[in-house]
Amino acid sequence: MARKALIAGGGIAGTVTALALHKAGIAAEIFEAYPATTEDVGAFLVVFTNGLEALRVIDAHGPVVDHSFPARRVALIGADGAPRGERPISGGDGPGLGPRTLRRATLHRVLLDEAVRRGVPVHHGKRLTGAETVPGPDGERVVAAFADGTTAEGDLLIGADGLHSVTRTLIDPGAPRPRQTGQTTVCGHTRADDIALAPETYTMIAGSRGFLGCTRAPDGEVWWFANVPGAELPLGGAPAAAEWRTRLAALFADDATPAAALVAAAAADTVVAAGSYDLARTPRWHRGPLVILGDAAHAAAPNAAQGASMAIEDGVVLARALRDHADAPAAFAAFEAARRERVEKVVATSAGLAGRVGTAEGNRQREAEGRRRAAGEGGGADWLTGYRIDW
Repeated sequence: MARKALIAGGGIAGTVTALALHKAGIAAEIFEAYPATTEDVGAFLVVFTNGLEALRVIDAHGPVVDHSFPARRVALIGADGAPRGERPISGGDGPGLGPRTLRRATLHRVLLDEAVRRGVPVHHGKRLTGAETVPGPDGERVVAAFADGTTAEGDLLIGADGLHSVTRTLIDPGAPRPRQTGQTTVCGHTRADDIALAPETYTMIAGSRGFLGCTRAPDGEVWWFANVPGAELPLGGAPAAAEWRTRLAALFADDATPAAALVAAAAADTVVAAGSYDLARTPRWHRGPLVILGDAAHAAAPNAAQGASMAIEDGVVLARALRDHADAPAAFAAFEAARRERVEKVVATSAGLAGRVGTAEGNRQREAEGRRRAAGEGGGADWLTGYRIDW
């Protein structure tokens, strides 16, 4: 069993991994590139039942439930404003923990707070730049190097350093790069007391030139996201919030739905945009004492909303493998065997849901899929949200 793990990345994947390793009796330290916790403004997400049940395995679900609200149903409406069907969100009406909505920054903060409470050291301003293996008394060890000139030594290095992972290229310099999907997701919050929305429900609007989903938080504010066609956002030159509001409102202006009004009335300081990427297959997840997980190993477009839950599952399964295997390579192989097929299926499923965002044909596909699922056709998502980890 490893004695000390270095975790590059203090986001959701890295923090959950540290919590799970703590439960497994393995010491871990988190090295986060940013100098302090970042705020994602209006960005929010759903942690589905599979993610929450994975957190329950490591006794970390409580803070997430306490800082979130339920997401139980989906209602679909078309560009003409007419309802197209309604269905339960998978896992929302069953036993156990149902899906929960919360800000991305809140999820990050409560998990990191829990890790610190359990005694996990967290170092900020530590951007990974390299790593080398060195001999140790019980096999290879790893020395991680950071941009500030410092180093850290441990039995293994876990790359939870996201979509543009340095650890991924250390393992395999020829690793594929993430693919830009041609889609941009914009999130915002709007005070809209005059718009009727069912409680604990995501209302999905398949507009003629874009797609918008929204839900009402317990304080009455409407949280919304819009998926629209978009090229890769330029670093440092992305449109400002006011410009996004204008663009989006124009896309939904011709539809008989509340989408345009929701966007136009959003507070500018809540609007945030992110380009959509995926990473369908990374050939190598590990080499020697180095391994990657979460978005560093497999990234899905946001359409299935499973990114956070997949990262959570990864962290728990990796910690279990490290607990149960005497050496890191064997543990990493067991981790990959347990996870690769599932996560690659999630990536493919999410890509399939994209539909040609913002085109009439793409939105017709979304409407048809929504009606089909609302009618209970074609089975369910039990393979996805019904996943459980035997600790």
